[in-house]
Amino acid sequence: MPLRQRLENLPVGQKLLTAVLVLLATVLLVANFSFISAAYWISQENMAPQALQILGRLIASPSLSSTALSSPTAANELLRRLDGYTPLRAAAIYDSQGALLAELQQGESLNLPKRVEKVATWRIGEFRANQLIELPQQGQPPGHLLLVASSELPGAFYTGTLTASLVILALSVLLWLLVAQQIRRLVTRPILQLEALSRQVTRDEDYSLRAARGNHDEIGNLADAFNTMLTRIEAREQQLKRARDEAQAAFDQARNLAEETRHSNRKLELEVQVRSKIEKKLTGFQNYLNSIIDSMPSALIALDQELYVTQWNQEASALSGTAQEDALNQPVFLAFPSLKFYLTQLKRTAERHTVEKIERVTWIQDGEPRHYALTFYPLMGGTLQGVVIRIDDITQRLSLEEMMVQSEKMLSVGGLAAGMAHEINNPLGAILHNVQNIRRRLSPELPKNIEQAEAANIDLGAVNRYLESREVPQLLDGIQQAGSRAAKIVTHMLSFSRRSDRQLAPCDLPSLIDQAVEIAGNDFDLTEGFDFKGLTIVRDFDPRLGAVPATANELEQVLLNLLKNAAQAIHLREDDQPGRITLRTRLSPPWAEIQVEDNGIGMPEQVRKRIFEPFFTTKEIGQGTGLGLSVSYFIITNNHKGQMEVQSQLGQGTCFTLRLPLASPGETTSH
Repeated sequence: MPLRQRLENLPVGQKLLTAVLVLLATVLLVANFSFISAAYWISQENMAPQALQILGRLIASPSLSSTALSSPTAANELLRRLDGYTPLRAAAIYDSQGALLAELQQGESLNLPKRVEKVATWRIGEFRANQLIELPQQGQPPGHLLLVASSELPGAFYTGTLTASLVILALSVLLWLLVAQQIRRLVTRPILQLEALSRQVTRDEDYSLRAARGNHDEIGNLADAFNTMLTRIEAREQQLKRARDEAQAAFDQARNLAEETRHSNRKLELEVQVRSKIEKKLTGFQNYLNSIIDSMPSALIALDQELYVTQWNQEASALSGTAQEDALNQPVFLAFPSLKFYLTQLKRTAERHTVEKIERVTWIQDGEPRHYALTFYPLMGGTLQGVVIRIDDITQRLSLEEMMVQSEKMLSVGGLAAGMAHEINNPLGAILHNVQNIRRRLSPELPKNIEQAEAANIDLGAVNRYLESREVPQLLDGIQQAGSRAAKIVTHMLSFSRRSDRQLAPCDLPSLIDQAVEIAGNDFDLTEGFDFKGLTIVRDFDPRLGAVPATANELEQVLLNLLKNAAQAIHLREDDQPGRITLRTRLSPPWAEIQVEDNGIGMPEQVRKRIFEPFFTTKEIGQGTGLGLSVSYFIITNNHKGQMEVQSQLGQGTCFTLRLPLASPGETTSH
């Protein structure tokens, strides 16, 4: 086992004793080493050089130095006197010329320099104490004495030092034994007592035992902590014992209840199975109801008493633009902003349980106005109370109603037009015939007129000059033009009142539209100073659309009428925006659609509703008969079994849409 591991496994007391012993030994060795080093340094640096200086001054006296330098024998004699000085290792005398006269060496032989000039070089390699002293002599250059002393300490010093170290060591051992006894009493014994107590508690599981308090040090605190731990463990054991007793009682009770629980579980399993089946049916039924609600064409919204959304179908999302997950549990005026204007009716429905209806509202959807009917139903069913909102799109229904009203107007006016046409035709024929006869009776070219004028002695040329001076021919022209115009109106009324018996033939709509545009540009002088050819004509024809069954001249008449109205509407604009007429064809089975759109002044809603009524016009008196659009409507709806509608906003232009069936009617009736 390694030494370190052995030391770590020692008891605490032995560890402390070992540490004290190592400390004492270390202190003793360091002290002896320091003492010897200091003595050696003092001897070398102070005592030896000082002794050599004193010895040199004694020899350098004039009497001794002169005698020593007189001959080598005298020099050797002087050096032999120094042989008894123990620290001296070597000595040498040099004459006034610097040559070696005599030398003395004790112990280890030194290689002394033979010349005094080499003493300085010799000192560099010699670490003993040395002195070079001048020996004066009268009347001659001085000689030199070289003294070399040993720096070693004497043996008595080492003997005394060793004796003192042994005494100190003995005292240290006694001190160590005293410290060991106190450590055993103050540290080791209390720790061993705690160890024995812990073993006894572990062995006997007797947590009522307690350790002696001892001193107020860390070991005493450890004993207190150990006693506190035993106290808590004892209390915990008592709690555990009570808990075991209670657990046993609870176990016995639970075992009794387990049997009852098994019987209850069997019943619950049956109930859960039944409930699962019921929940599946309810979930399926709920999904079925949600599918029905989402499939309805009307928007359905259910609200609670606080007008928060509880039900929301897909049509409501499409109409409001709010997804179902965003609308649920939100106030209705946030989920459906357009309904915030009807909060009063909603609250009245929720509070009074009455049905509220709004027959017609108009909202803009995809840039077009759409019409809706709102109905608020009270929701009453047990604890569930609130309001159900149904929103129906009635745009198509209103269009059909307008078409039905227009058709009824056409039918009612048809009979009146036929009767009026026959009644007006007779006096018109007489007026036009008489105008023609008056012109003939006044013509100077007819022989009969000349004959009657001569018989009456009247100058026929003078009569004509008089009539021209009174502008009678212009008056006759006005009568004839007014009669022709009235005859034209009667012709329109007759065509309006009777069905066409012409056969429908396939027509190429783009060619027919281009022909109508060419006629409108060449023949129509719509207003003074207005050029139809200055308008921009945009053609947007669907290449998928083929020939469509129609009566070409009647359809051309309708297109000319629409082009004329579009040009007049553009001319009435007060800004400098360029005039534009857009002509479109679309394949929209079962219809072929034709659209004539302009950027003219447009029309208000009250005018748009009456635009197809006979004799309804917004033009000045004498500029329009009010039959152009009504006859066009009759040609499209009656003769071609199609549809004709108009969309317009004041200041933003007008768009007429013609729908012709792609297939010819199976039968045409004649009138």
